[in-house]
Amino acid sequence: MAGTETRTLTADGATLTYDTRGGVTDGDVLFLVGSPMDASGFATLASHFTDRTVVTYDPRGVSRSPRTDGAAETSVEEHAADLGQVIEALGAGPVDVFASSGGAVNALALVERHGELVRTLVAHEPPTAQVVPDREVMLAVCADIHATYLRDGLGPAMAKFIAVTSRKGPFPATWADEPTPSPADFGLPTEDDGSRDDPLLGQNMRHCTGYRPDFAALRAARTRVVIAAGQESEGEFAARAATAVAERLGTELVVFPSHHGGFLGGEFGQHGAPEPFAKTLRHTLDTHR
Repeated sequence: MAGTETRTLTADGATLTYDTRGGVTDGDVLFLVGSPMDASGFATLASHFTDRTVVTYDPRGVSRSPRTDGAAETSVEEHAADLGQVIEALGAGPVDVFASSGGAVNALALVERHGELVRTLVAHEPPTAQVVPDREVMLAVCADIHATYLRDGLGPAMAKFIAVTSRKGPFPATWADEPTPSPADFGLPTEDDGSRDDPLLGQNMRHCTGYRPDFAALRAARTRVVIAAGQESEGEFAARAATAVAERLGTELVVFPSHHGGFLGGEFGQHGAPEPFAKTLRHTLDTHR
């Protein structure tokens, strides 16, 4: 992105790379967070906030933020510590955070521990299986995706992941008896290339979906926590989890335009509704400033 300054910092077990767009000003920082999505996924959304300092980063183990400890998986607590370290390095006081998907889980964990670093958190579709009514089934489904990746590689595991995340409604206890989706149906590779370095399926899958939020800590934090879900996502796993988190916090779920990636404007070949999404985000942030 034009006018972007890239910085790095050393964390425990990783080198973190983050970008600042615009001069860092106290009280005016908007941190856009994903996981495992890296900073490039927020290019369109950031373009709608030229009046603010926008910060993006690559989570550990992704793109420009390599792990230095050789670990195969990353815990939510590690991601949360990384977010805190980036915010502290900015030296701008509490920041506003928009966090998507796994990034929303990690940001909730940050607020549980260091609410003083975040003024408002908008957590968009945090996919934690611990809060949905079909908890045990969803934990087993997510564990199966991870096991499929380790056993069979990217194609079969990603086919399962797509089928799971796009499915509407709770999963039945008989889910394992259902036909297995074919990688070819999604244009995915059918041959295993032997690699096992995918950050979604290998590094983050089990810890992200298995994280249990500390609702007492979230309610006690000075941070204003807003839970959001896409209008088109209703009934899908991440949106169901968002609804359950909002209910446990005793807050109203905020419905954003589009779907799980509603802020995307062509990044990764995917399109949401970035302009109305950005307007909703701005309104949500301004309402709670």
